Amino acid sequence: MMVSFIQSNYMGFGSGVVLPEWGVSLQNRGFGFSLDPDHANGVAPRKRPFHTIIPGFLTKDGAPVMSFGVMGGNMQPQGHVQTLVRMLDFAQNPQAACDAPRWRFDQGLSINLEPGNPPGLLDGLAALGHEVAVLHDTYQDFGAGQFIWRMGDPAVEGYAAASDPRRDGQAVVS
Repeated sequence: MMVSFIQSNYMGFGSGVVLPEWGVSLQNRGFGFSLDPDHANGVAPRKRPFHTIIPGFLTKDGAPVMSFGVMGGNMQPQGHVQTLVRMLDFAQNPQAACDAPRWRFDQGLSINLEPGNPPGLLDGLAALGHEVAVLHDTYQDFGAGQFIWRMGDPAVEGYAAASDPRRDGQAVVS
């Protein structure tokens, strides 16, 4: 059995409301809604504001292969794609894919790079008309992922796990 789960309080300490009997802080994902009925995210039935809780799950031939997630706002889907491409197309193990430098699309032609990207990438993107900046504080800007890859029969081949060096975390075998 595999589960993919991302916990997030959203902004700051979430809603600021803690259930006293449990000590659990409640999230404030409702922040994405607007009380303006004409707004695209106006509170109404069947509305879906921009949301960034995207736990990932990979299957092959209907069987579970990997539970994973890259947290970090709009970096989540970008981080998912970047790490999956590294693992599936370039055969990197989960930790190598997680450790690798990332890029982030912001808006328009604005792209941010982490240090360590290939040397010609910045110049190549700039030549295409992109506004490129290298960000050196990568703690919040490029997401953070955890990955558990099922190597085959868990009783025989086991699992490979990875934890992103951009945040606190650790992959541990028990």
